[in-house]
Formats: sequence, C-alpha cells, structure tokens
Amino acid sequence: MAKRSKRYQTAAARIDRARRYPLDEAIRALLAAEGAARFDETVELAVKLGVDPRQADQNVRGTVVLPHGTGKSVRVLVFAKGDKAKEAEAAGADHVGAENLAKKIQDEQWLDFDTAIATPDMMGVVGRLGKILGPRGLMPNPKVGTVTFDIGRAVREVKAGKVEFRVEKAGIVHVAIGKRSFGAERLLENAQALLTSLLRAKPAAAKGHYMQSVAVSTTMGPGIRIDPATVRAAA
Repeated sequence: MAKRSKRYQTAAARIDRARRYPLDEAIRALLAAEGAARFDETVELAVKLGVDPRQADQNVRGTVVLPHGTGKSVRVLVFAKGDKAKEAEAAGADHVGAENLAKKIQDEQWLDFDTAIATPDMMGVVGRLGKILGPRGLMPNPKVGTVTFDIGRAVREVKAGKVEFRVEKAGIVHVAIGKRSFGAERLLENAQALLTSLLRAKPAAAKGHYMQSVAVSTTMGPGIRIDPATVRAAA
C-alpha cells in the first residue's frame, strides 16, 4: 500500500471516514480540510450507479452545462463548411475546417483540442477518423449534442462549461465539477446540476437503488462520502 503524504494525512484527519455527509456539508468539509496542495486542485464527484453498463438499455450517458464551468479552458475543434464554419468561428471555436483538419489528424496524429463538434453533413469525412478519435473520447456524437447544425450554440455551451458524463464498466461516473478556488457555493451548484442530470438519465431498465454511493474529492486529497438521500433532496 502506497504511503500517504503528510499533507494527505492532515486533510484525512479532519474527515469522519465512517460518516456519510449531506452534499453541502461534504463540500464545505472538503474545502476546510487543512493540508491543501500548492496548486488549484480539481474537485471531482464519483457516483456509483446501480446499473449494468454491459446491458445496452442500462448505459448511462449524457451532458450537463455546469453553471460555473469547470475552471478549465476548453479547446474546441469544429468540422464545418461555409456559413456554418463562419458561425463556429464567431462562437469562439479554436479550430475550424473540413477535409484539411481531417487530413491533419489522420496524417500527423494531431490532437491539439479537447472537444470535437461537427455538422451532420461532415460526418462522412469525420467517420474516417473513428479509430483515432473514438478511443480518446473525441468522436462527435449526436447523442451528446456534438453532431448538430446548431453549431454556434454547441460551441458556446462547451466553452461555458458543458461536460459529458458516461458510466464506466464498474458502474461509476467520474466528473470534474470545478476547482477548489471556486468556493463552496459555486461547487455546490455545479454538483447539484450534475447529480440532477444523472438522476434524469436513469434508465427505465435499472432496478433497485440507482444512486448507490457518492463521493467528492480533490486532486490530492481524500474522498468524502455523501449520503445519497441528501442528493435526491438537493436535486
């Protein structure tokens, strides 16, 4: 077992590991814990869902616009032509193009972006990049709003803090909800927005307790367990 740093141990000593905290109290306890890292840590929620991701009708996936963003500058690439390309540029896209961008990605393995968006008419070109973009989670997908003709809105939402969530093989969803510097109020609002979206994404085929456990943590700190009952009340 890896030895924990003194900083980690100091923070962990302030937390009751056997207790399940209300959502708002957990976030405040997280920020109050001494021994914070010397950089602006990311705050993340981990949610264990009562689903079997191996079953197609129990796969949980979606997007949510966090009210206060993630604290990270997101580089957006858009595959579009003509007026839609101009619309993407006006909305603040970092890279806009068509076959030229696809060729650069294919020939140079160029991946200097965080999110890719495409108009539906460009998917014939983008589809050829599946083996490169797919494994990295960068492939545009209509289910999460990254294949659309409303390109300006899609770019603005991503820039404003739209994030994707997807259940992993173990039934867990991990999502960053901001930075420690956000403070308790903004982190709480972001957390509530994410958890509300997860509750709304509950598959009809899911049986029993859907939101089984929730924990919040910082990059270098210990996790704090949250009472799922308070999550439902907050959402």
